[in-house]
Amino acid sequence: MVKFEAEQSIKFWVENQSIALHHYLKQPQRLVKALVDANQVEVLAPDQFRLKMRPMRFLMLSIQPVVDLRVWSGELGRVFLKSTGCQIRGCDYIGQRFALHLDGFLESESHGAQTQLQGTAFLQVDVDIPSALALTPRPVIEMAGNSLLKGVLQTMKQRLCWRLISDYQKWCTDMPTAPALSVEPLSN
Repeated sequence: MVKFEAEQSIKFWVENQSIALHHYLKQPQRLVKALVDANQVEVLAPDQFRLKMRPMRFLMLSIQPVVDLRVWSGELGRVFLKSTGCQIRGCDYIGQRFALHLDGFLESESHGAQTQLQGTAFLQVDVDIPSALALTPRPVIEMAGNSLLKGVLQTMKQRLCWRLISDYQKWCTDMPTAPALSVEPLSN
C-alpha cells in the first residue's frame, strides 16, 4: 500500500455585490459548479454530488476517478467539503484497492467593500500498486502520485478563484432583491 498526499491553501478577495457573499456560500450546488464543469456533476441530494473527473495518466496507467462529495455550509460563512466515496474507472486492479479522502473548508470574512475567502483542501490516496509497476522504485511512484494530487488541487484552486467570483456576480445580478433562502438548481 502506498499513500499519496497533497494540501492546498487558498486566499483571495471578492468584491462585494448587492447581496452578501455568505448568502451565495450557503448554496452547495453553486460551489460545486465553480469547482468542476457542470457536465461532470451528478446531483445525488441537495448537499451530495458525484464528480466524474477527467481521465488522468499515472505513470503508465490511465484512470478516471469518480468521487462522491458532500458540500455543506456551516456557521459564519463557512463551507465544508468531504469525500464520501470513490471509484476508479479504467483499471479494475486499482479500482478494487484504492481509497480517496478529501477534506476541505472555505470561510469568508467581510472587510467593507470586499470579502476575503480563505481555506484549505487536503487530499489523500491509499492504493496498492499493480505488479506491472513492481520494478519502479517506490520514491518515483510516491513522487509521481504526490505530484498528480498537487496538480488536481491546484486545478481546483484556479477554477474556484475564477469561477466563484464570476458566478457570484452573475447570481447577484439574476437574483431578485430578497436573497433569503433561495437555492438555484445546477444548470448546464
